[in-house]
Parts: sequence; structure tokens; C-alpha cells
Amino acid sequence: MEAYLRSCHDVLKGCSKNSPGLHIVMGNEACDMDSMVSALTFAYFLSKTLDSKRVPVPVLNIPRAEFPLRSDSIFMLRETGLSQEYLLFRDEVDLYSLHEAKQLTLTLVDHNILPSADSKLEEAVVEVIDHHLLERPPSRSCPVTVETVGSCATLVTERIAQKAPEVLDQQVAQLLYGAIILDCVNMAPEAGKVTPKDSQYVVFLEKRFPKLPPRGALFQSLQNAKFDVSGLSTEQMLLKDMKAASGGDLRLAVSVIYMTLEAFLQRRGLQQDLCEFCHNHNYNLVVAMTISFSDNKEPFRQLAVYSSSTVYREEMSKALEKARNPSLDLRPMSSPYSDVKAYVQGNTLASRKKVLPIISDFLKEKERKLAQSGNIEDLDLDDDCNQNQSDSQQCAEDAGIEDDTQVPPTPMNSLVEGCPLDSGLPKINPEVLVEKVSRMASMEDQSPEGQ
Repeated sequence: MEAYLRSCHDVLKGCSKNSPGLHIVMGNEACDMDSMVSALTFAYFLSKTLDSKRVPVPVLNIPRAEFPLRSDSIFMLRETGLSQEYLLFRDEVDLYSLHEAKQLTLTLVDHNILPSADSKLEEAVVEVIDHHLLERPPSRSCPVTVETVGSCATLVTERIAQKAPEVLDQQVAQLLYGAIILDCVNMAPEAGKVTPKDSQYVVFLEKRFPKLPPRGALFQSLQNAKFDVSGLSTEQMLLKDMKAASGGDLRLAVSVIYMTLEAFLQRRGLQQDLCEFCHNHNYNLVVAMTISFSDNKEPFRQLAVYSSSTVYREEMSKALEKARNPSLDLRPMSSPYSDVKAYVQGNTLASRKKVLPIISDFLKEKERKLAQSGNIEDLDLDDDCNQNQSDSQQCAEDAGIEDDTQVPPTPMNSLVEGCPLDSGLPKINPEVLVEKVSRMASMEDQSPEGQ
């Protein structure tokens, strides 16, 4: 496979206006190991079976600089003898230019709908293979394989086994095998992720390649690598396994955190870190889903909702508390910060894969209400300002920030009650703003250019 990945680099360098273009195979924006493996192996399969002038090229859907945070994926590549050097990342391939030049076809693996930021690429999608809840509208021009198995790599293995089993070698098989057993928590039924099809293709790979590493040992090594967050900053921990969602005036990050929520909330300067994370990445809310394991290997899940906006924080928290499909069984726990709501999640089978549809439904309802009203909701930015002022001051002190530190202006939707980044910035009166804009427009009409 490494020779194939090397050739993809050469193809990308040689892609010109006169070339037939590229067939990109791309996973989701979390770029976990399942997403990476599905993109690499399915593109490799297409390169061996697809009769097309467009070369199939796998692209990992994150910037290259973020890949060192995927410690389990790095471990898996090292175990299979593949070099990171030959991987291609989202910031290295200009999908928009390819699309505008009509040189792009796109296959999605491990997700079935593009985020709104990539909506312009939608007409380039020619196939989907995924194991999440189907959100994509039906289309004759785009075949969709969606089945809620434990791992997308299971569906890729099935396709290869049925269409071209000769493509499987020890290296490809080990990548697929590792992704399936990690996603399915070592095939343990009590974890609530494995399905009969996952088990079927794990056994298929084990029988066909008896030299695969022992299942339990490989899972434990991958799990240890995945949960190793030593030395990571709060921002890196949030980016390590993150998916974004947006709707109406709300843009949020949903991050899986590999430690207990108590340990996460005790990180020095956490409130400042969360505020800066939202400011730097243009989010106004973060849902942090923590996972850890007890001594008897049982999963333990907790959940936190952060936003310095009381409106956003309360709306999101209530939506998660009231969810019934599935019920998360959230029980409030103490939080050291007024802008972080913390919960123990009683339903330990509800992974992010099952929580994201709840958030998606909430965002759709929010958009519907905004469309009906015809306005973006007016946020009371002064709400709880006095109450949270001391929290902001303490947060700034913890982070070593002086009172007169200058920071870039924050987008209006991110200006929030308790965030230290809005300290010293003037509050904008909407009526005054409208009046000023109207006055400027009137002056333009009266100018020689406007006549």
C-alpha cells in the first residue's frame, strides 16, 4: 500500500488544468482511526478495481498539523509499516479549485453528509459508505451504503471481500482489523457497539490472515495509545477527537475527552482555555463527552456543556436532558465554573455517534424557529455579567493575563457574559447600529457617485 500512497503524492503534484482530475476518498472531520483506515483502504480498493481516468486518492479530513494528536492512528500506522510521510491531508489538497475546474469526484466514508462549510462540494459526491444515522437525501446519481454497524471499516471490508478479495493483503487486513476491534471495544457485547456483521468480518479477517496480532493485545495497545493525553494542552485535547455542528446562530464543537470529567475540570486555567478555544475556532458552545474505564473495564461516561452565553448553555443542556431517543440519563454533578454544566451520563452505551443526532435535531428546531421569527435571536449579553465578572477576573489571573492585555475583537455571536476575551470591548446597541447604517446609506445616496 505504501507504493500506492507514494504514487498519490506524485499524481497530486502532476495534476494540471489538462489532467482528468482526482477521485478523492475522504473520511469525516474527526478523523479518528476508523475514518482514516476507511479512507485509505477504500481508495486503495478503488485504485485496483475502478475503471476510470481519475485516480482514487485518500485524503484525511484534518490539517496535517493536527495528526500528531491521533495517537492511536499513529500507533496503527507504525505497526503496519506505513509512513505518515505519504498521507495526504485536507490542507494539502485544494478541493474547491479541483471542483471549480470540474476535476473532482468525491466518495465519503464514515459520514454521509458534508458539513455546511463544504456544501459547494456536494454535487461532486458520487458514493457514500457510512455507519451513522442517514441524513443524506436520496439521489440516483449517488449510491449510498449506510448500515449502523459498529465500524465503517466493517462495511469497507465487506465491499472488498465481496468484490475483490485479492486486494486484501496482510497490511490492508491489519488496518481494517484494528479499526473494527477498536471501534467495537474488543467486540464486547456489553459495550453496546458490536453487531453480528462486525463479528462476521473480524472472524473473516482472522481466518484469512492467521498472523494478525492477537485480538485482545492489539485492542489494549490501541486503547492505551488512544487514551494517552499526557502533555496535551486543553485545545489539543478538544481537537483530538472533535466534530463540529451548526444551526441558526449557533456553532458548536462536540469533543470526546479521554479522562474523567473531574480531572478535566480541575485543569489549571480551564475556563480561560475553553473561552480561547471558542474564540480561536469560532465556536460559541462546546459539548465535552468524557469517557474512562473502571477497574473491571466498564465504561464510565460524563458530559459537560460549556458556553459563556447563558442562553446557548441552557438551551443545549435542556435538549440533552430531555432527549428520549436515546435517553442519556443525565444526572447533574458539581462544576467549579458557572459557565460549565456538568453531568454523569447514566446511559453508558450512548456514544457521540448516538448523541450527535440529538444535537442535530436541536439545531434543526432552532433554525426552524429562527426562520419563523425572521430574526436571529437577540442575546442579552449583559445577562449574568456582574455575576460572572469575578469568574472572568479569576480566569484571567489563572492564565497569567494582565488586565490590560489586548486581544482581537471577538465575532458578535461569540461575545458572552463570562468570557474574559470580551473584557473591555464595548457593547453594541442594535438600534444605534441600525441608525448609523441607515445614515451612511442616506449619505451615499446624496453623494455624486450615488446619483
